[in-house]
Amino acid sequence: MTDPIESLIREQLSQVGEDPERQGLQRTPLRVAKSMRFLTSGYTQSVEDVLNDAIFDEDGDEMVVVRDVELYSLCEHHMLPFYGKAHVAYLPDGKIVGLSKIPRVIDVFARRLQVQERLTTQVAEALHEALSPKGVAVVIEAKHLCMMMRGVQKQNSFATTSCMLGRFKSDSKTRGEFLTLMGMGMRR
Repeated sequence: MTDPIESLIREQLSQVGEDPERQGLQRTPLRVAKSMRFLTSGYTQSVEDVLNDAIFDEDGDEMVVVRDVELYSLCEHHMLPFYGKAHVAYLPDGKIVGLSKIPRVIDVFARRLQVQERLTTQVAEALHEALSPKGVAVVIEAKHLCMMMRGVQKQNSFATTSCMLGRFKSDSKTRGEFLTLMGMGMRR
């Protein structure tokens, strides 16, 4: 039985004036279907499954920062990629998470049709819910192919979004420390 996405891609090729039976395109519907399943695999994942047994009791309360986490997603408006870096910080309150889990949480949400604003908030809220920390901060910088390849066609623009929860929102000193640390790594 043919994958429904393959059938759609075959039809799309015909609709744009291509011959889906042409040698170079014969396996394109299969490849695109596999690619779409991977690029949207976040729909079949949950934060709970990703974090599994990687939350630990710990007395420390100093800021934990994971910077420059590359991310790739698809814009829900045009289904074109956007890509960039996420910077995440949290203030533990008795619990920490394995550092490699933070990029995995980002991927759970990035591998869905997205808007950058929602992606930023989803990552922050997921970490806040899982860890109950004193605060969470997420900043994402990304380039959007929907702005680069079509529409305004601006090649050098970045979109920056942030979500600050807890002390990162209420305490300007904590927020300032995080933003200072981010200034050391942004757009290198």
